Amino acid sequence: MIISNKWVAFGVGVVAGVAAVSLIKNPAFKKACAAVVGKGLQLKDEAAAFAESVKEDAQDIVAEAKYNNQKKTEAKA
Repeated sequence: MIISNKWVAFGVGVVAGVAAVSLIKNPAFKKACAAVVGKGLQLKDEAAAFAESVKEDAQDIVAEAKYNNQKKTEAKA
């Protein structure tokens, strides 16, 4: 008797589901997941702070360039 590929896929899915449920209920796994998520949130916050710093630096450069252009224009007048 030949087993259909659909039944094999179904069986693999059931086994994977059971394994996932037992893994999720494991306290050590939950703790590890919380640590990974915590590091991800920390990385997000650090990236946002870096982006804000770059934005502020760019705004300073633009303001300085405008000021220098204004001084040149006033000197020519």
